[in-house]
Amino acid sequence: MNQNAIPLRIIGETMMQQPKSEKKPEELDPFKIAQKQLDEAAAIMKLDPQAHAILREPMSMVQVQIPVKMDNGTTKVFTGFRVHYNFARGPTKGGIRFHPQESLSTVKALAAWMTWKTSLADIPYGGAKGGIICDPKALSTAELERLSRGYVRAIGEYIGPDIDIPAPDVYTTPQIMAWMMDEYSVMEGYNVPGVITGKPLEIGGSLGRGDATARGGMFILREAAKHLHIDLGKASVAIQGFGNAGEFAHKLITEMFHSKVVAVSDSKGGIYNADGLDFDAVKAHKLKTGSVIGFKGAKEISNAELLELKVDVLVPSALENQITSKNAANVKAKIVLELANGPTTPDADEILAKNKVFDIPDFLANSGGVIVSYFEWVQNINGFYWDIDEVYSKLDRKVSKSFWETAETMAKFNTNPRMAAYILAVDRIAKAMKVRGWY
Repeated sequence: MNQNAIPLRIIGETMMQQPKSEKKPEELDPFKIAQKQLDEAAAIMKLDPQAHAILREPMSMVQVQIPVKMDNGTTKVFTGFRVHYNFARGPTKGGIRFHPQESLSTVKALAAWMTWKTSLADIPYGGAKGGIICDPKALSTAELERLSRGYVRAIGEYIGPDIDIPAPDVYTTPQIMAWMMDEYSVMEGYNVPGVITGKPLEIGGSLGRGDATARGGMFILREAAKHLHIDLGKASVAIQGFGNAGEFAHKLITEMFHSKVVAVSDSKGGIYNADGLDFDAVKAHKLKTGSVIGFKGAKEISNAELLELKVDVLVPSALENQITSKNAANVKAKIVLELANGPTTPDADEILAKNKVFDIPDFLANSGGVIVSYFEWVQNINGFYWDIDEVYSKLDRKVSKSFWETAETMAKFNTNPRMAAYILAVDRIAKAMKVRGWY
């Protein structure tokens, strides 16, 4: 065991709970939401209770303490997590988040959603997720590198090309993935590009990975518009979150469909212009000022106001629990495309469905990222790399197939898009567990 890491294996639920004073209401606890969604799908599809019991909890979890030497000479200890949710269909896959509010509940929920996501996309992976409680914006580049390498040393025995393959997520970047891949390779004594995806092209990254989440979402939006007979060329769009997925969504939805993006936001607030917002101008403003706020010719609005705008397409691409029972009835969009993970609560799902809002669930809408990560892993293993057209073509076929399979399941079970996607994904995993003899 590495001397710089202090791991704690966690078995079951009872060994690590949020302190009672910090416990969130049930509706907003990410893992309780994930479990509730699974329970609803299990009831509809009449899932075997034994399979249901296995799928309600992660298969393994680890918490690690990561001592990092700071630039001022002091040592600060950071807490990190890695959750392997289910590996019935293959090695686990999932991103790593650096966030000051990171929690085990969030990581568990994201690992569960990643399990359904890889299954729905029909790629040979299970689901995992990781995170470190930190504020990356407060760390220097050198501190960030030491933290990244320390995390890999701490979880090194739990990852690998045939075990668990991490990737970037909130506030992690290709550069951070490069440091992590390098550290793991040093530990193994040889180059292991397949241990991490989302890497820079120079060390085995895949073309098309940067905009994969948003582009996959656009392909799915195109198919949903066909299904609903909506002309995207005449559609208005609001995008909550202007990070990787939200920024590319703005760019692509304009280029591919000539839709009018009337509102965007970031953590500081949003902007609105009924005549549309030019992508290049908004991006340049954010690069210059650090926020979309203050963009000339646009009205400032809050993130909450953005969600309730009268638009055809709403794209939540920020964090969890944005559309809840408190504001779901005010959502006026015809389509919600969830590029964020877990932006809609179960109570909100019911309200949206009742109001005939077509809510495309996160693990379908944002599956483009993990699909192109899978492509990167395949290319790493084979040592043969594809051109950009081949990556996009394969991505288009994958996500389009997933959408229409979900639509068929909706019709079969007379349910909403999320429950249909759950039924399809969970059924595949249950069958894999069954033939492996797990129940």
